[in-house]
Amino acid sequence: MRGFAADSGGATSIEYTLVAMLIAVVIVAAITNIGTSVNRMIVSAATGLR
Repeated sequence: MRGFAADSGGATSIEYTLVAMLIAVVIVAAITNIGTSVNRMIVSAATGLR
């Protein structure tokens, strides 16, 4: 029973998963922000060509 209570492998993997999820959320937010900026530039360029 002591060995089971001392095992922290599951907790470590959960921590790594949470860190990976946080990094993924930051990457998605950054890509969304960049995409919005690029979209504005393209619309502005297309409007200028009319």
